Amino acid sequence: MNKKIHVGILFGGKSAEHEISLLSAKNVIDALDKTKYEPVLIGIDKSGRWLMNKPSEFLLNSTNPKLIALNKTNSENVALTPQSEGRLMSLNSGYLDKTVDVVFPILHGPFGEDGTIQGLLKLAGVPFVGAGVLGSAVGMDKDVMKRLLRDAGIPIPGFLSFASNRPPKFKDVSRELGLPLFVKPANLGSSVGISKAKDETGFSKAVGDAFRYDTKILVEEAVQGREIECAVLGNDDPQASVPGEIIPTREFYDYDAKYVDENGARLEAPAKLNADTVRRVQELAIRTFQALNCEGMGRVDFFLKTDGTLLVNEINTIPGFTKISMYPRLWALSGISYTELIDRLIQLAIERFAHEQKLRTSHDS
Repeated sequence: MNKKIHVGILFGGKSAEHEISLLSAKNVIDALDKTKYEPVLIGIDKSGRWLMNKPSEFLLNSTNPKLIALNKTNSENVALTPQSEGRLMSLNSGYLDKTVDVVFPILHGPFGEDGTIQGLLKLAGVPFVGAGVLGSAVGMDKDVMKRLLRDAGIPIPGFLSFASNRPPKFKDVSRELGLPLFVKPANLGSSVGISKAKDETGFSKAVGDAFRYDTKILVEEAVQGREIECAVLGNDDPQASVPGEIIPTREFYDYDAKYVDENGARLEAPAKLNADTVRRVQELAIRTFQALNCEGMGRVDFFLKTDGTLLVNEINTIPGFTKISMYPRLWALSGISYTELIDRLIQLAIERFAHEQKLRTSHDS
């Protein structure tokens, strides 16, 4: 009998998207092929502590997106250290008799999706699912991401970025980008801290709210068009799923519409698009994925204007895995079940790690 692969599932995190990560992790754990993989659950609380607990006792209110939380009772405080090759350490008693063979980070936002965890896992010598340090970092920072896409000739909406020590002036940005405007933190996802501003009063409030979450914010033009999403899977030869469409019933596709209000948006998958538009979406999704040095997985979000123009809004390098999330749903419609999708992502991580291990680390004359 083959030994099961120990999959360390990292979730929670020191981020405003903590609860979404818990919901995503629950679905991944439920769908994991237990005949092939043994999950090792590592929850990260909002202070950044890594905790291990029994799977059956790890989550409180697991079906409620508003109340879901880590159960810290009887949890072991653990860590992965450089050169540990996956062996977990208890901060109370030293090394544990527990090793992870590969890590699946299901962490949304800063300290998880931005390259920080990915760098730690590289130092620890452990394969991990998803983009590496660079792809994660540029995918998280919307300002840098959009600059790279623009340089690669990929069409994007108009935007301006501002640091907290030089906040935007309404007259200047509205003159350049028009009205209404979207204001968002540069380094956050799940629509946290995003506002739509229609006038100067709303703009000032939106700027203040965005700066609560980040020291850098983006101001973007409001694009009139359909919201299309496409999932990407792979390393060197990525493939794109059938596209889907988000049809918000609220002002825009905000946090509540994504995760709390089941009636906040309608997800139409596959999207009602002609064959040529489907092809263009898929090709541009792969171009975006490769231009940003991504690997493993990514969900590329588009605006489709009435004249047929496609604009890339952003990429999510660790997309949501909740029961209503578009990434697993699009792959299911493309012929890859949730369980098979997780299997492929883990295998892609192991393959990349094996390839990297063959690279030389010293100079031979």
